[in-house]
Amino acid sequence: MKKPADTKSRNKFQPLRRQIAALFIGLLLLSLIVITAINAMFLEHYYISRKTEVLKEAVEKLEKLDVHTDSDGVSSADISDEIFRNCSENNLTWVVITEDGQNVCSVGSNEDLLEARLLGYVYNLDKQKTKEKILVQEDDYVIQQVSDRFAGMEYVESWGQLKNGCYFLIRTPLESIRESVSISNSFYLYVGITIIVISGILIWIITKKITKPISELTLLSTKMSELDFDAKYQSHSGNEIDELGENFNRMSEQLEKTISELKSANNELQKDIENKERIDQMRQEFLNNVSHELKTPIALVQGYAEGLKENISDDPESREFYCDVIMDEASKMNKLVKNLLTLNQLESGRDEVMMERFDIVSLIRGVLQSMDIMIQQKEAKVSFEADNPVYVWADEFKIEEVVTNYTSNALNHLDGAREIEIRIIPEGDRVKITVFNTGTPIPEEDVPKLWNKFFKVDKARTREYGGSGIGLSIVKAIMEGLHQEYGVQNYDNGVEFWFTLDVKNK
Repeated sequence: MKKPADTKSRNKFQPLRRQIAALFIGLLLLSLIVITAINAMFLEHYYISRKTEVLKEAVEKLEKLDVHTDSDGVSSADISDEIFRNCSENNLTWVVITEDGQNVCSVGSNEDLLEARLLGYVYNLDKQKTKEKILVQEDDYVIQQVSDRFAGMEYVESWGQLKNGCYFLIRTPLESIRESVSISNSFYLYVGITIIVISGILIWIITKKITKPISELTLLSTKMSELDFDAKYQSHSGNEIDELGENFNRMSEQLEKTISELKSANNELQKDIENKERIDQMRQEFLNNVSHELKTPIALVQGYAEGLKENISDDPESREFYCDVIMDEASKMNKLVKNLLTLNQLESGRDEVMMERFDIVSLIRGVLQSMDIMIQQKEAKVSFEADNPVYVWADEFKIEEVVTNYTSNALNHLDGAREIEIRIIPEGDRVKITVFNTGTPIPEEDVPKLWNKFFKVDKARTREYGGSGIGLSIVKAIMEGLHQEYGVQNYDNGVEFWFTLDVKNK
């Protein structure tokens, strides 16, 4: 059999609330790291690509620049407000010179530095310049990323020749974007940490609300696994979990009902098994008792019959004695068989009960009259005082058998003063009939066994008068079939057997 998981193994599982909170906080942290990394790795490249487009547009605007030369040979150009605005918005500085190096116009600071830089490009004078990174190569101009050793900064710049023959240089520094990247990364870091902390608190609160029904279902399932069906799902989350909880409640009720039915069925099965074992034991005891009761008379009948056949004694009196013994033992066996058949009918419920109203006084007197010869043989003094009729409801034939059994039992165990007293005692809606005989009290340990089949207190004495130990079992079956009480009581000088009958029909 597999052992159930212990508490330590269950504790290995992390609560769902903690898992959800860790998942969302991890996603936020990952998002912050990814954004910072993307910002650091790609923002500058994106900025450069955007500046490249801005420089292309600026070149197009310079192509429209109207350059004119005055009488002194000085060239100049009028700069429109649009160009100034574009330079200001995009942080551009530029200079335009003629083919002979004369400054036409410029926008931004460090005009001389720009002009010298442009002349160096035009006449290829800067022999020690750092390597340029060409971004765009056109016929008339080039856009490149360079590092200016004089300014100590990197730029994205464009230089070339306009259609009017003038040369130009437009540049924008990269330092601003790098500073922006650094600032934005710091900003993202602080904001991200703040968001993670606030989000962590909110997620912890929200997940508590979300996972509370699930935790309740987990506890419910644990109690159900321990066959505790009192716990019920009570949360109301307003989603499918409520339906799941209701299903758990119904399943709990159904399981409780099913287990109850199984236990009832198991109890019934256990009772059936016990009854079967008891019946088997009773059947075995019954066979043993019947065999024991029939063994002696059968042996006597067989022995005396063989004696008659072999003419052991020719004396007529001896032959008559043999015949009397055979008839007596045959009568005992016949009586035993009849009593067993009667008891079997009573215990199996196949015997019909004929409820009728009759006089119990007349019935007792009739029994005493029929047993008068036996009373005289036992030299018994029978006392029964009842002048008026007492009418009762019962099966008259069965009650006669009960009175006969009690009276014959009293006669067979009579001793001492050899007195028998029969009384009818009124008790409300019923009467109690008692049969008392003087003699030796029954041992208290044997009293509960008196009503068992084949039980005999004094086996030698019972054998003497031909008793089989079935009479009181018949009394028990009759009284229980009539739903009446019966019993026995010991006195110092004798024993009293009793039973009750209804005087009114219920």
